[in-house]
Amino acid sequence: MRITQGLVRAVVTAADRTATIDGDRRRTWREVGDRVARLAGGLRAQAGLKTGDRVAILANNCDFYFETYFGVLWAGGVLTPLNTRLATPELAFQLTDAGVQTLCFGEEFTAVAEQLLAEGAVQRLVAMDGAPGASAHLTHEGLIQSSEPAEEHLAEDGDLAGIFYTGGTTGLPKGVMLSHGNMHTIAANLLMSIPFDESGVNFHAAPMFHLADIGILFATMTGATHVFRRSFTAESMLEAIAEHGVTHCFTVPAVIDRMAKYERLDQLDLSKLQMLGYGGSSLPAATLALARQKFPNIGFIQGFGQTEMASCTVLTPAAHQCADDHPRLRSCGKVALGFEIRIVDEEGREVPRGQIGEIVGRGGNVMLGYWNRPEETADVMRNGWLHTRDAGWMDEEGYIYITDRLKDMIVSGAENVYSIEVENALSWHPAIEEAAVIGVPDPVWGERVHAHIVCKTGAEQPSFEELSAFCRQRIAGFKTPKSVSFSDTRLPRSAAGKIQKGPVREAVLKDLDPA
Repeated sequence: MRITQGLVRAVVTAADRTATIDGDRRRTWREVGDRVARLAGGLRAQAGLKTGDRVAILANNCDFYFETYFGVLWAGGVLTPLNTRLATPELAFQLTDAGVQTLCFGEEFTAVAEQLLAEGAVQRLVAMDGAPGASAHLTHEGLIQSSEPAEEHLAEDGDLAGIFYTGGTTGLPKGVMLSHGNMHTIAANLLMSIPFDESGVNFHAAPMFHLADIGILFATMTGATHVFRRSFTAESMLEAIAEHGVTHCFTVPAVIDRMAKYERLDQLDLSKLQMLGYGGSSLPAATLALARQKFPNIGFIQGFGQTEMASCTVLTPAAHQCADDHPRLRSCGKVALGFEIRIVDEEGREVPRGQIGEIVGRGGNVMLGYWNRPEETADVMRNGWLHTRDAGWMDEEGYIYITDRLKDMIVSGAENVYSIEVENALSWHPAIEEAAVIGVPDPVWGERVHAHIVCKTGAEQPSFEELSAFCRQRIAGFKTPKSVSFSDTRLPRSAAGKIQKGPVREAVLKDLDPA
C-alpha cells in the first residue's frame, strides 16, 4: 500500500475537518490535499523532480514540513529527512551519500542550506518559509500557487519511499531504506494497538525527521488533526495540549518527566488528553510512578524499535495497569501485531525464555536494506531476520526486556552487567535527575561499573558510599557502581531521546586519564 493513500482517504472522508494546526494557521483536509498535489506539480515542473529522485528536508516541525513530506511522495520522489541537530559537514555527507539534488529548508536553516549549496552538496534549494534567500530561487508557497495539481504517483509496496539516516554511533551514518509498504505497515499495525480515530488530535512532539513521529502517517490515515510547533519545551507543550484539545502525544521519557513536574500542571485543562506515548527507552521507575500520579486519567503506551525495524513491540495502556514496581513496566512490551520477535544466541538459535540473547525480528516493518551498503545489509539481515544488536530476554508471557546494546554490556570480572538495571536503581534516588552507566577500564576487574550523574536543581550531591548502599537495596552488589562522576549539565541525548553513551564515555575517560 502506498503512503499517499492515507491522504487520499482523509480528503474523501474528512474534507472539511481540520487537518493541520500551526500557530494561528489552520487548514482542512480538502485544503491540504490540494496544496500537496500542487506542490507535487511544482516539484516536477519547476524543480525537475523525476520518479525516484531523492529530496531532502531540513526544517523544524511545521505544517510546511507535513506538506513537503506528502508532496515529495505524491510526485514520486524519495524522502531524505535530515536531523536538524547535525553539523554542516555531517549533513553534506548524507546529502552526497544519498545523491540528493533538491533540499527543502526552513528559515532557521537558511545559512546552512546556502552553505550546502555553495559546497555542491545539493544543486537546488526550496525555501519553505517566506521569500527566497540569495541562493534559493524556489519557494514552497510559490510552487503551490503557480502550479496545477499533479496526478498522484501510484507507488507499489516495494517502491522506495524514504532514506532515513542512522546516528552513526558505530561508524559513518547509514541510510536505512524504507519502502511504501514498510511505512504503511508500521502505521497501520500501530493503529491496531493505539486507540485512535478521526476524532483524534495528535501533537507532534517527536522531530518529524525521525521515524518516531510515525503519527505523520497514522493520524493522516484516520483523517484526524495534526498540531505542530517548531520549538517547544515540556511546559509549552502542555499549554498547547490544553489550548488545542490534544488527545494523543508521543514523546520520550525525559520530556514526560518534565511534564509531570510542571508547577502549573493543575491549572491546565487536560481533559481531552487520552494518551501519552513514549519510546527510546523505558520510563525510569520513579518517573513512571510520578507520571501516573500526575496524569491519573491518561493511558500510557510504550513502543520499541529502531529505524531498521520500527515499532516492533508495544507495552499497551492495559499492560501499564499494575503496581509501580511491577517487573512488566521495565519491559518494552510484547511483539506488535503482524511482526515476529525472537531472542537468539550467537549462532542464531532461539534461547529459552528468561535467557539473555540478541533481539531479532522479521515482518513488514523490516527495512529494504542500507543505501549502497550491501555488505552491511547482509551483516544484519540474515536468513530473513533483522539482527538488532540489542541484548534482551523474553519472559513466559511474551514480554520483552532490553538489557543493553550488545556493545554497551559491561563485563566486570566474570559477570555481565546491563547498564539499564543500574540506571533504573539510581532513578529512585531523590537527588538524582538522570544517570548514565558505562563500563570503564579497571586493572583488577577488566571493566568496572561507573555512573555519571546529574543531580536535581538544589539537591545535595550524594556521596559514593550513600549511592552504593542505596543501589545495594535494589540490585546485586556486583552491579552497583564502583566509581561515580557528576555533571552540572544535562546528559547528551539523541533525537529519539536516548542518552548518548559515546560522548559520556569520552568525557568520563578523559577525566579519569587527562593525559
